[in-house]
Formats: sequence, structure tokens, C-alpha cells
Amino acid sequence: MSSWIGVGRSEIGHVRTLNQDAFAVLDEVGVWAVADGMGGHVGGEVAAQTAIATVQAEARTTSTLLYSDQASAVEVLTDLISRAHDAILNQVRSKSKLKGMGTTIVLLAIVSDPAPLAYLAHVGDSRAYRFRSGTLTPLTKDHTLIEKYLERGILTVETAKTHPERHVLTRALGVGSTMKPTVTALPLLPEDLVLLCSDGLTKMLEDEEIRTVVAAGELDPTHVCNRLVTAALDRGGEDNVTVVVVAPHYS
Repeated sequence: MSSWIGVGRSEIGHVRTLNQDAFAVLDEVGVWAVADGMGGHVGGEVAAQTAIATVQAEARTTSTLLYSDQASAVEVLTDLISRAHDAILNQVRSKSKLKGMGTTIVLLAIVSDPAPLAYLAHVGDSRAYRFRSGTLTPLTKDHTLIEKYLERGILTVETAKTHPERHVLTRALGVGSTMKPTVTALPLLPEDLVLLCSDGLTKMLEDEEIRTVVAAGELDPTHVCNRLVTAALDRGGEDNVTVVVVAPHYS
């Protein structure tokens, strides 16, 4: 029988003076998350940490609902995102200096009974990937202006890479009165590996480079996580970089 375990690592990088990323590894309830904060010198850090702290607290109290049915699992993830969003807004209301802060988030839950099924909820441009049999597949689509331009055919993939608006988000926690994430569900195979990351990884490495690094990690989540973060830092580490790798654990 297999369960799923995650390994996370977050580094400030070589340019930033503050790490505004945060992550959660909640193996005991089958929930993992990465957040990438924004807004002011302190605000981004507060927003990301608030979102992750909320997920950690709420996931532990609502995790049993993940295992009832698919509709309940989707509702749990949507509610986790909504509660994190509200918690950030409450922080802004209590501390005016935090006005304008927000964060991305990508949230993963895996239900393993009877067969493993992954639920993903995300807001912003933190991403999820699946690695299976040597192939890396994106599981999320960025909530950015660039993604909208690509969908409409206004830009090509190549021109999007250097476009001045490439990091402008269209959705973020803490921005707007309500927040609805994109939620998806997909089956997993026992040999799959799931990767969550902030854009500090994807700014530094193309998807094919990420695939190569993951493949060299021999499906060991600790090795893969460390190799990916180190690769981003070696490439320049222009942003905070956070990676969570989730893999099956057999008992």
C-alpha cells in the first residue's frame, strides 16, 4: 500500500533581500502548498505566510471531507483558498502598511483510496507539474496577462518570454473582495511524482530543463527537490525559489 509524502525547500536566491515565498507539507492529511507573496517590502512575506498558515490550520480540521466524494474534495480546496484570501484581507484591514499585498498559491491534495486521485487548486503563477515515465506535464495554467495574450494568439511562446508584462498577474489572493481558484482533478499512477513551485524556479529553468533535473533525481523527492532548487540558484537565483515534491511512499 502506498501513501504520499512531500519534501519542500525554499531559498531567498541571490538578488532579493527577503524571502516572500512560503510552503506547507502536510503528509498526515495529504495536503501540500506553495505560495509566492507580493506587495511592498514586508507585505509579500506576510501574505504568503498568512495563506500557508491558514491552509495548515484549516486542512487539518477539514481533511476528512476530502475522502467522502469528489464534490466534497473540490469544495474543501475552494474553501481553503477562500479562507486564506479572507485572512489576508483581514491583515490588510488591521495594518494599513500592508495595503496592496497579495500572494499566489498552488494547493495539492491527494486521496489514495481506492486509487490515487490528485486535486489541484491554484491562483496566480505558482505551478504544478506531473512527472511520469520521463515526461513532465504542466497541470496548471498561469493566471497572468501573458497567458491571456497567448490564448488569444496575440503573442507567440517565444515573444512571451521577454514581454515586459510577463509577470503581471490577473488573479491573486488578497486582491479583490472574493477569490475563486481554478480547481482540477486527475488520476495518478503509483510511480508518478508531483511538483509544486513558485515562479522563482520557472523564471530560471525552462520546462525541458526541469524535466531533465527531475529525471536525474531517480524519483526520490528529497533529491529532486534539492536538485531543482540548486539548479535555479546556479542559473542566477534572480527570485526566491520554492519547490515541493510529492511522491508515493510504500509501507
